[in-house]
Amino acid sequence: MAPPLLHLRDIHLTFGGTPLLTGAELAVGEGDRLCLVGRNGSGKSTLLKIAAGMVEADHGERFFQPGRTLRYLPQEPDLSPYATTLDYVNEGLTAGDDPYRGQYLLDVLGLTGQEAPATLSGGEARRAALARTLAPEPDILLLDEPTNHLDLPAIEWLEDELKSLKSAMVLISHDRRFLENLSRATVWIDRGTSRRLEKGFAHFEPWRDTVFEQEELDQHKLEQKIKREEHWMTYGVTARRKRNMRRVRELADLRRQKRDHRGPQGTAKLAAREADASGKLVIEAKGLAKSFGARAIVKDFSTRIQRGDRIGLVGPNGAGKTTLLKMLIGELLPDAGSVRLGANLDMVTLDQKREHLNPDDTLASVLTGGRGDTVVLGSETKHVMSYMKDFLFSPEQARTPVGVLSGGERARVMLARALAKPSNLMVLDEPTNDLDLETLDLLQELLADYAGTALIVSHDRDFLDRVATSVIVSEENGRWQEYAGGYTDMLAQRGEGVAARKADKPAPKKDKSDANDIGGVNAKPAAKKPALTFTQQHLLKTLPDTIEKLEARLEKLQAEMADPALYTKDPAKFAELTAKITELSAEKDAAEEEWLELEMLNEG
Repeated sequence: MAPPLLHLRDIHLTFGGTPLLTGAELAVGEGDRLCLVGRNGSGKSTLLKIAAGMVEADHGERFFQPGRTLRYLPQEPDLSPYATTLDYVNEGLTAGDDPYRGQYLLDVLGLTGQEAPATLSGGEARRAALARTLAPEPDILLLDEPTNHLDLPAIEWLEDELKSLKSAMVLISHDRRFLENLSRATVWIDRGTSRRLEKGFAHFEPWRDTVFEQEELDQHKLEQKIKREEHWMTYGVTARRKRNMRRVRELADLRRQKRDHRGPQGTAKLAAREADASGKLVIEAKGLAKSFGARAIVKDFSTRIQRGDRIGLVGPNGAGKTTLLKMLIGELLPDAGSVRLGANLDMVTLDQKREHLNPDDTLASVLTGGRGDTVVLGSETKHVMSYMKDFLFSPEQARTPVGVLSGGERARVMLARALAKPSNLMVLDEPTNDLDLETLDLLQELLADYAGTALIVSHDRDFLDRVATSVIVSEENGRWQEYAGGYTDMLAQRGEGVAARKADKPAPKKDKSDANDIGGVNAKPAAKKPALTFTQQHLLKTLPDTIEKLEARLEKLQAEMADPALYTKDPAKFAELTAKITELSAEKDAAEEEWLELEMLNEG
């Protein structure tokens, strides 16, 4: 079988004297769906740029099959040389590409193609870059945070679009649900090196925890071995000088291993400074209405938010989430209706757009407010260096301008600044943007333990599922509806997601039952489907066991393929394993499809 389409081998790269990558590997084969994961600053985006040929490694090999095509989506695209967004998108097409696909993608992503790049917001520029990247349908797609600045309808459309493509993909994203739905294998960048798991992102975190546990056990064994050797050096028999010198060298080597070991990066210590408890009632809204010109943003909306609630606001961009939020917290007067705020409210706002960060201010001055070297935490004070350490910043970064920090680091700065203020009401605007998975986990735990109330605008479905007690959803035309639970609970109650509201749907015909009219007057009993044959019943019972056996065989073969040097050492074995995995995967997919069809027939 042909070698991988793209192969990075033994990649080393150093920035400013600090090693970033120290032997990372990345192999992308035909049809692969890889997610690239790791802490902020671990080198994910840099490795993707090396894969795209935009950055040259200090050491290592990059192989890209001749005649193949590759497209890379950067986090911060540059459209300045182009007159319009359509010019920018079409410039990425080649002779054999569909000339109309670029315009189609721009339309779907909410752009006309006639926008001047100088007038675009960061989100609009990113949408144009996404259209440029997807338009050619290349052999390999390298996507760095493709869901940033996209609303839920666009994210769900993008998932479907990527699933329909034949391109191999490497994805970097903070959106768990997006990675779970698209990835089939995971590459973990950790302390400069890479590890590969031949399973999608849903299996990553348990696997990562197992790796850390084994590493901790190995370090404990190393320490015990050093202690034994040190005891022998002090009290052991010294008759055989040659043997003694060997053990001296071995002890020195053990000590070097311990000294050179780089443990996992620490986790941020997130703790909200809570003010005195608010009243039981936090916000009560009755009959809210707001319009801009002829367009209704909010119509007759009422809600009652109590202490401890975590309310998610969901809807497409432009639906009016920010307008509704501002009315709820008293920053914007409604055209009609009333808002009553509870007693003793101390509100803190987390502006994840980072508009309020002066890029020239140093990290220390942002955290201290430019006042000395201490951070005021309610009634307490803490030295800025210690507070920086809580959020994974090194002392050397104290005088670093925030403008040169990565997106993830700026997100942590905003968290650190917001959480230093005492509060009992948090207003979080896209809090998950640019946060690595570990910091995101801690933010979720913080909100779970927070005694106050939280209002959260987010397009992150997994985050809403883990945090929200109820979700307020745009129902179009200014109507908003509140549903108990998280995003998935809302889907179950509503019967459709935000994306389903984008296009007008034709009215159902009166002579046919409406699948969404549950128990309605127009609902008709479903036609009884024929019973399963004996052969179908037998397959329905035996297919799960067949699928399980196929999965076990695949896991065994994938474990052999996990060796990144296999292709170099034994190309024939690599080809044999690849062919067998492809065959078994197709067999398993066919069995799963057959079982699903039988299960649907059985339920009908």
